[in-house]
Amino acid sequence: MRGSRASLVDVCRDVAGIQAQVMSAAELSLWTRRRQTTRADVMAALWTRRELVKTTSMRRTLHLLPARDFQTYIAAMQAWSMSQTNNLLRRIGASTSHVDTMIGVVMDALADGPKTQQDLLARAKLKASKGMQRWLQYSWSAMRPAILQGLIVYAVPRGGEATFVRVDQWLPKQTKVDPADAQHDLATRYLAAFGPATYRDFSKWSGLPTSVTKPLFDRLRDLVQSVAVDGEHCLVLRRDLEELAEARPASTPTLLPSFDTFLLAHAAKDHLVEPRFYKRVYRNQGWLSPVVIVNGRIVAVWFLEERAKSFMVDVQPFSTLDAKVRRGIAQEAEALSLFLGERCDVTFA
Repeated sequence: MRGSRASLVDVCRDVAGIQAQVMSAAELSLWTRRRQTTRADVMAALWTRRELVKTTSMRRTLHLLPARDFQTYIAAMQAWSMSQTNNLLRRIGASTSHVDTMIGVVMDALADGPKTQQDLLARAKLKASKGMQRWLQYSWSAMRPAILQGLIVYAVPRGGEATFVRVDQWLPKQTKVDPADAQHDLATRYLAAFGPATYRDFSKWSGLPTSVTKPLFDRLRDLVQSVAVDGEHCLVLRRDLEELAEARPASTPTLLPSFDTFLLAHAAKDHLVEPRFYKRVYRNQGWLSPVVIVNGRIVAVWFLEERAKSFMVDVQPFSTLDAKVRRGIAQEAEALSLFLGERCDVTFA
């Protein structure tokens, strides 16, 4: 990271997007990389200055992205994401013409400003043909094609309900990006954030198939250097090689929230967590636990409990933690209390 003077946009760029399926976790992902961050800062960057944008991207999951890079992410992911979505829509009886019609309905409905998801569905149902009624029962199906094509994004939520707005009304005029160039750019960003890595890691992180990522990594050969990691052939950007060679894992504990992008960067997780503790971090149905990292390894999971006038950080170690690590976790909780605006106590299970 670039240090305390980095902006939230810098943070999002450096990690190639912040996972935002759970918004509170996305806020903590930004905070843990930029400790002066407040929730008000995140909201201002998203909804006031619009420097960040919330939309569906890698793995067809929600992310916070730098607004100036919006078209790069859309172009890189659009063909694959739309193909996967179209496959799902066909299973519930939607055709390509239905998709095109629905995109038109959504764009027309948003012509006079942001609307909630329920408002959009209600308008869509008024104009929907009999053949479209069935797939409008699936709320995600009405909005997702327009999202994946970069036509709409998330706007300020209303009463906790998802709200959408047209990109041409929300962001500065957009310049289309060539998909091949966008994928090349995305792969480079990924390696800058998470290298050493393989094309399979990039597939897992992005959701793009290996039929795309393998030739893409082959085309990066002028920018990358092959290195061996635990006997496996991996790639790093040449410009980062010297810095990585000198880098050492932090011995002080770091609290990472659930769904943190660091936990999603590689296909195999043995470098992060012992196999016997894997399911305590990577849980069923795609849920990830918040974790404590020490020396580049996950040593515990933690959970935040809200109380009347305080919070409790419930730490559940995988093995006995020494006094230095416990003190470090307590300091992390104290820093977290500044972000949350309430005292944070710590308990060790």
